[in-house]
Amino acid sequence: MEPGPHGYAAARREADGPSLTSSAEFHRWWDERLRSGGFSVERIAFDRLDSWAFDPRTGNLGHDSGRFFTVEGLRAREGSRDVRSQPIIHQPEIGILGIVVKEFNGVLHCLMQAKMEPGNVNTIQLSPTVQATRSNYTQVHKGKVTRYLERFVGPDRDQVLVDVLQSEQGAWFWRKRNRNMVVLATGDVPLADNFVWLTLAQVRELTQRDNLLNMDARTVLSCMSFALPDKAETAPVDAFGAALVRSYKDETADGGGTGGGHALHTQREILSWFTEAKTRCEWSARLVPMNEVAGWTRNDREIAEAGGGGKDFRIIAVEVAANTREVAGWTQPLLHPYGQAHAAFLTRPIDGVLHLLVRARPEYGLMDQVEMAPTVHLLPGQDLDDVSEPFLRDVLRAGAVTSRYDQVLSEEGGRFYNALTRYQILEAQEDFPLDVPPEFRWVTVRQLMDLLWHGHYLNVEARSLLTCLYSLR
Repeated sequence: MEPGPHGYAAARREADGPSLTSSAEFHRWWDERLRSGGFSVERIAFDRLDSWAFDPRTGNLGHDSGRFFTVEGLRAREGSRDVRSQPIIHQPEIGILGIVVKEFNGVLHCLMQAKMEPGNVNTIQLSPTVQATRSNYTQVHKGKVTRYLERFVGPDRDQVLVDVLQSEQGAWFWRKRNRNMVVLATGDVPLADNFVWLTLAQVRELTQRDNLLNMDARTVLSCMSFALPDKAETAPVDAFGAALVRSYKDETADGGGTGGGHALHTQREILSWFTEAKTRCEWSARLVPMNEVAGWTRNDREIAEAGGGGKDFRIIAVEVAANTREVAGWTQPLLHPYGQAHAAFLTRPIDGVLHLLVRARPEYGLMDQVEMAPTVHLLPGQDLDDVSEPFLRDVLRAGAVTSRYDQVLSEEGGRFYNALTRYQILEAQEDFPLDVPPEFRWVTVRQLMDLLWHGHYLNVEARSLLTCLYSLR
């Protein structure tokens, strides 16, 4: 790991050595997990929910324990005008998304889990070692203990390498945060069922397959600012690969303008730009009872926008059976998007250093109102016609970009049902303008990596794309 709050020099030997598990062995193991799961997810009517109910006074949908999460209302206003009214998931407790890492034969490995979530389009996906809400790992559900939890909490936990609060979808969650952690194990780690050791290179390569590496793993991996493998700087690469390597290197992060192979902007300039973007927000958002959400209706099976014109999402209920989870069966609400979202980073080399075009994007449910997002971020139901900036819409419509990454990946399957996003990394030509509107900035990969030592800078889609970018080097 590069120098930082919890530096670990041995992690510089990131992924060039042999793995405990070959790719062929992993895929055989994965296929067996899929066959042996015994999973089922069935949509049900709200009155079949067990321990969940609508509050007769507020209309909020919550659990009898008062834990887990609630479906409440959100109202956003600009001045005296309402600009958005919708249901939103309120989960104030902070969960743990954690990966155990350990060296084998001098090569760092990650302990990953084949985890079932009710909203996953393919039932199980590769997940962090621990992926648990506070309600789950404190056993509100009266189920089994979360495996490997003791390595992340308590007096005997393993050495902490990464520990940072990061946000989740601000369009669908109210101020949701999870604790993203990486811990280093030096002693024996017994391997439980449904877990596997993979190198970082192997894990990142799995972002090249649709819907395999889950969102929670992607966000933790983005916070692991490990060094390039030694071969990355010497192996033959094309111009894009060479520019990407330079974008990771320490010396590109200081900035200083064009002409010296540095970042276009210094980190201080990026932080000032971001702070100013937050001051431009003139709207406010707050939670309201579901009964006060205008333009939405509820029937026995869903909460949806009135008139059948919903473009974004609805709220549904499901019944779940899963013999590999802490509880073998349960019911719960889920947010069900209409269609696919789209997130893309536009990139281009500047003086031989790859830069990404980030956007300061407001979202009503974010803790701090604004976070850095991909260049293009469209919600389900939106398309390129909804890109308001002509300089982006025109280049994307014309296809005047080179696709470097293009996969469909799942969002959080514990709260969203079949939520899919098309993730892209696109390379623009060198004549694409450096002068961009005020809400955009060109940044290097290294600058984004340094920001991820802290929370509330990059949104979850940007973090996912950063992990996908790691797979290209």
